[in-house]
Order: sequence, then structure tokens, then C-alpha cells
Amino acid sequence: MFVTGRFVILVAAGAIPIALFGAAGVPPWIVFVVWLGLCLAVGAVDIARAANLTQLRVSRRVPARARLGALTETSVAVHNTGRRHLRGYLRDAWQPTAGAPPAPLRIDVPAGERRRTSFPLQPRRRGELRSDFVAVRSLGPLGIAGRQAQHTIAGGIRVLPPFHARKHLPSRLARLRELDGNTSINVRGQGTEFDSLREYVRGDDVRSIDWRATARATTTMLRTWRPERDRHVVILIDTGRTAAARVGDGTRLDAAYEAALLLAALASRAGDHVHLLLFDRAVRGRVTGIDGAGLLPAISDAMAPVHANLIDTDWKAAFAATRTLTTRPSLLVVLTAQDAPESARSFLGAFPQVNRSTTVLVGSVTDTEVNRLRTSIDSIDEIYLAAAAEKAVLDAEQVADAVRRAGAEPLAADAELLPPRIADRYLALKAAGRL
Repeated sequence: MFVTGRFVILVAAGAIPIALFGAAGVPPWIVFVVWLGLCLAVGAVDIARAANLTQLRVSRRVPARARLGALTETSVAVHNTGRRHLRGYLRDAWQPTAGAPPAPLRIDVPAGERRRTSFPLQPRRRGELRSDFVAVRSLGPLGIAGRQAQHTIAGGIRVLPPFHARKHLPSRLARLRELDGNTSINVRGQGTEFDSLREYVRGDDVRSIDWRATARATTTMLRTWRPERDRHVVILIDTGRTAAARVGDGTRLDAAYEAALLLAALASRAGDHVHLLLFDRAVRGRVTGIDGAGLLPAISDAMAPVHANLIDTDWKAAFAATRTLTTRPSLLVVLTAQDAPESARSFLGAFPQVNRSTTVLVGSVTDTEVNRLRTSIDSIDEIYLAAAAEKAVLDAEQVADAVRRAGAEPLAADAELLPPRIADRYLALKAAGRL
């Protein structure tokens, strides 16, 4: 059972009879005990007249998945099988990061009827969210007290990465269609896979003239090319301690997820095979052998429960694990945060040998706050901070130079710019016939 604020007001109103009877010589404590007994009796009657919560049938409707930060509709249905009208409150027991309404919601269910109450959620954390029960309060006719009970009914929802980088996808897909020759724009001399023959026009690359076709035709014929398909793109995401660093409103791992989702969506549309590996000292998530429309949902599902672990990444094991995904990757994208020579030694020491058939990109998320500190020197403290920021930038450049010497291409940008920059590099490799 429970009491409401009306019961407290009713008890406090006992000051009036205490004052009246006290003037007549009645001891105040006797008046208070009698008044409190009356209040309890009224409360007991109110509880007895409240709807019986054991006669409720409760069910819930919850979507299986939701995007981080997106408004998601869930609902709870209450079927009142009793004979009394149910008036009261209902609370769905989601954890705080689910973003459920802070106050319980009013419900009004006549006897024998069924009502559905909407519970909007706005998740603030990736992963699995669960609600194991629904709490219901039934008020009495006077609203002084009532009954309360918990109905065990489990529900769960998986919160996926938000994929804010989706806004960059239409423009990159348009450029991809240009490379494929699906638009009216002629992109000549790109790609290595034969597409079709067409008439030669002034300005075309003469190296693409098909002399046999020209001999059979009455005009000069030209071969057109398109970027190769069925390439294998491997994305390795570092989930070790460096991925836990805050950049902007999220972590470096969140920014890596955005870059991986954008690249996967683009590569899938280009007809390439995408493989994903989340790794620190063990495989935290893995997606391989999935193409087409099921790729992005599978990658989002794999990313959802994985957060950065405060441990150093085993890079030898990480690169060995990538070799189990495919034996012939055309592009290996490593999303990590190697910006200090001391901490990058294990990464550089385990770096795979790069051959002609494989391009390796190393994407790192930078902190815009570091660049701001470099230019702010108005006080002694800011000068020291500027010196530390300058050293951090120089250290990151040293690591980038070491990555270049190892045969890979470093790409560094802030959390907003890294996803489109990696996507642009992928398109450039396609255009150059290297992928």
C-alpha cells in the first residue's frame, strides 16, 4: 500500500481539533491519537475500495532495436479484469540511461476494459537495455491511499550506434555512380574492369582504343572501364584503452564506429565485401560473410554492446585475427588512436607487411581541444598547456611518419571529419584502380 500527499494534509489538519479541544481542557495528545486513528481508518477504507491489482493483466510492446539518442516508442497495455475502476499511476522500470519519462504516468482503466500507455524512450547509452517489471499504483476513491504492486514482465531493447555520418552518404554514393558510369558524367581512364565499348571522342585516352573493335566498325571504338568489384575491405577497430578517450561529445570509439559504418555502407553499395573486427586482447565483435542489405544491421548489432576496455591492445593477435577474415584483403582500415611514440611501439612492431595488392589505411581521431590550446597563450597556465599540446601534435606526427615508412597511409581528423575523409580516400583508391 501507499499514501499520497492528501493523507499528509489530512493528518496535518488535526491541528484544528487539537486547538479547539485543547481550549476545552482535553489533553492534546489524546486528541492527536484519536485524529490519527480516524485518518488511518479513512485511509484503510480508501485502500479497500481501490482496484485489485492482482486482477490486472499487463503486457508490453518494445521494438528490438533503437538508435542512440533517437526517440523510441514503447508501450504497456493494462487489462483490468476486476470489477472496480482502476485509477492510478504506472511506471516502467527502465534504467536511467534509457531516457524514460522521470515521473510515473497516469492510467485510467474501467472495469473489464484494456488501455495502452505509451512510454517514449530516448537512450543515452549504447548496448542492451532491460526492464524486468512494471510497477502499478491503484488509488482509492478519495485519493488518500491505495495499493501498489509489481508485475514481472521482462522487456529488452538493443541500442545501436547513432550513425550521424549517414548524412555524408548521398554525396559519396553520387560520386560512386559517376565512377560506375551510371550518370551522364564521363569518367575516363578509371578502374581496371572492362565495362563496354563506345565511339571515340576528342579528349579520350588513346590508350583505351580497342583496335580490333575499330577494325570491325566504321569508326574508332574505345573501351570503357569501371572500378573493380568483389574486393575485400577489412575494418579493424581498436577497443583498447586509447579508444576510451573523450573527443567532443563522445569517445574515440564512437567516432571510429561512425567511420566504419559510413565506409561499410559505401563499400557495400560498390559491390565489395566488408569484414569487421572489434579487438583489444580478444575478439569483441566480428562480422564477415554478410553482403547486401543485411550488412549494416549486422555491423550495428556487433558494435552496440562493445565499449572501450581499459587495457592495452594486443596488436599481434589483432592483425592475426584479421587474416582469418579473408586471405586476400584489398583494403585494410585500422581505426585506432596511436598518437604517442611510446604507446605506439607495440602497434608499429606488429604492423603487417604491406604488399602491392593491399592498401592499409590507419585512421585516428584527433581532439579539436588540442589545437585550441596550442594558440591560447594569455597566461602562464595557458602557456604550459600550449607547450603540452604542441608536444602532443609533434608526437602524433612522429607516429604518422612511422606508419608511412611501414607502407600504410595515416589519416587523422576530428570526430566529425574522419568518416567522410576515409570514405573519400576509398573512392580515390577506386578511381585510381588500386581497389
